[in-house]
Amino acid sequence: MADEQDRQSYRRAGVDIDAGNALVEAIKPLAKATARPGAAAGLGGFGALFDLRAAGFRDPILVATTDGVGTKLKVAIATGRHETIGTDLVAMCVNDLVVQGAEPLFFLDYFATGKLEVAAGQTIVAGIAAACKAVGCALIGGETAEMPGMYAAGDYDLAGFAVGAVERDAVLTGAGVAAGDVVLGLASSGLHSNGFSLVRRIVEDSGLGYAAPAPFAPGMSLGEALLAPTRLYVKSCLAALRGGNGVNAFAHITGGGLLENIPRVLPEGLAAEIDASRWTLPPVFAWLGREARLDRDEMARTFNCGIGMVAAVAPDAVERVATELASHGETVFRIGEIVPRGDGPGTVMRNREGWPG
Repeated sequence: MADEQDRQSYRRAGVDIDAGNALVEAIKPLAKATARPGAAAGLGGFGALFDLRAAGFRDPILVATTDGVGTKLKVAIATGRHETIGTDLVAMCVNDLVVQGAEPLFFLDYFATGKLEVAAGQTIVAGIAAACKAVGCALIGGETAEMPGMYAAGDYDLAGFAVGAVERDAVLTGAGVAAGDVVLGLASSGLHSNGFSLVRRIVEDSGLGYAAPAPFAPGMSLGEALLAPTRLYVKSCLAALRGGNGVNAFAHITGGGLLENIPRVLPEGLAAEIDASRWTLPPVFAWLGREARLDRDEMARTFNCGIGMVAAVAPDAVERVATELASHGETVFRIGEIVPRGDGPGTVMRNREGWPG
């Protein structure tokens, strides 16, 4: 009786243990479907184990990442569309892993809300599990936190944690990048998960609601178009690495855009010279740029502008790498080359006359 009274008093405080248990039971099959060698992908214990030897590694280095989805969550909440926000969460983590040549092994999520809605939570975790399965990454655990008073009604937050591994002699550091390397750009699927504080302000100033037709995407609502999930580059990039030598660096184009992210993987003294005429600025970015009259440098520092991943490739390997990436579904553009940096910036962009601004 005392236990029941304690439970009910906790429920009156805004925390429903039964709802939490119901969510765990609902998502157990989702996690189980992501099982891979090395992990059982079972939920419910206090910790999860992973066997690197069973996963096939001889002398592995572990690589760990953590990320969130930022204020793209506000668009998902406002539209009531939670199906793909989990894909964004996984992609933002595992795309960073592959930049160092690592294969994603397992993923954990943190889901926090003021009042737990089991159906919405299940939808979110289903998206996480689907993305994990797509990249061969086991969903082995996580945390669901119900915190009344911390979040407004309907609000929630997400964080993701991914661990991958790469053989010691195959770690991709960027040290091999050299002047004359070709820069390949892999097309993005839209905004991915960056710049949404600015995007939401532009939408607000435009006077459009998220249910309005998207000015740049016929047949879609504005909210639906903005929520296009982040592309998962893991399988294609790993295939390019395993196909032979030649890829000297990858750069995941996230916050900081093309201008800030490419220099992160370049040795001192080198820069990337990018020709923006080699690909067409996708309509969503053109609309945002026109609507807000954004400066072109601000565009390239805030958004991916249509290029979600960049590879620096030795000239004699370009054809093989581009073919391998394309065979795994990527749209590949030859967007520039690596040059001596001198006193200039780490990324130089040419031929942006077709961009707004």
